[in-house]
Amino acid sequence: MRANCWTGKRSVEVREVPDPTILNRRDAIVKITSTAICGSDLHLYNGFIPTMREGDVLGHEFMGEVVEIGPGVDGLSVGDRVVVPFPIACGVCGACERGMTALCENSNPNAGIAEKLLGHSPAALFGYSHMLGGYPGGQAEYARVPFADFGALKVESDLSDEKVLFLSDIFPTGYMGADMAEVGPGDVVAVWGAGPVGQFAIASCFLRGAERVIAIDRIDHRLRLAQETGAETLDFEQVSVPEALAEMTGGRGPDKCIDAVGMEAHHANHALHAYDRAKQAAMLETERPHVLREAVMSCANGGIVSVIGVYGGFTDKFPMGSFMNRYLTMRAGQCHVHRYMPTLLDHVRNGDIDPSFVITHRMPLDDAPKGYRTFLEKADDCEKVVLTP
Repeated sequence: MRANCWTGKRSVEVREVPDPTILNRRDAIVKITSTAICGSDLHLYNGFIPTMREGDVLGHEFMGEVVEIGPGVDGLSVGDRVVVPFPIACGVCGACERGMTALCENSNPNAGIAEKLLGHSPAALFGYSHMLGGYPGGQAEYARVPFADFGALKVESDLSDEKVLFLSDIFPTGYMGADMAEVGPGDVVAVWGAGPVGQFAIASCFLRGAERVIAIDRIDHRLRLAQETGAETLDFEQVSVPEALAEMTGGRGPDKCIDAVGMEAHHANHALHAYDRAKQAAMLETERPHVLREAVMSCANGGIVSVIGVYGGFTDKFPMGSFMNRYLTMRAGQCHVHRYMPTLLDHVRNGDIDPSFVITHRMPLDDAPKGYRTFLEKADDCEKVVLTP
């Protein structure tokens, strides 16, 4: 089959690779009809996530048709149309039983590698390094889906791929950002990052009743899209974000702050940005935590900082004094996609949101290298790339 493979830093290539096969009783093989390039794929593309190997199949946002099932798969049949969550979860371990499927205790065969960096291992992820399982991803014609009877969500044929594809990752991730922040009626929320995950965080805050949402970015087309959703916007290259947020909230700061950027943040202070880039390049820290620092310093006393942008290791100069003395709460994590998929599917089915609003570019799978370059460079007002095998 054809698949998009990681071939080194800033390099991907569509290659012929072996077709996936059933390996375990609860496996299914899915013929992929739509897949996408995620912002967190760019961390792999840029070489910031360790334990990648040349030839690894990328992609963790995908959906398609079940074409084969293992003998232990209940509730799925050949021909079912499914969306596949990006964390691989068994459904029966202690973490899964508590709804924390991104922490599944049974899916990562390389847990020992993750434990060395993270202390304990989270769940395996599709197409996201050998530290997180080494499973081939979904930017391909077919994919093996472990624990398919728990992981794959059946969807109706009357909903287009573009309306349900993002239930695999970015819509639940954005929603979990709002959920972890306990966003509710009357809240003022600041969202750093108006990429696809940030857009879904903004939309999710409004779904949950937020009074105001303030989107922070520097890319014009992203800020325009956030405004179309109802957000107020700040260009961090034009204003001091903490000062602007204080002014917009009567000096209090936002009640809730969501970091939808993560480890490759940019900052208008060129000296500070150069400091973190240099430390990151020298592997003295793995992150550029500008957003994380700014969110903590900007958040209202007693507020919540919710982190859904991906971080990989260690960060420098975290403002712990502000965090501790102002009674802030921080919640962070890879998304427990399985927990949110049914509720968000209902929102889509009811017409509360059309997730396709983030799609700007559609390409065949063979154009995946072009898609990565376009997405990385934000060329042609690129917000989200969908690939069709």
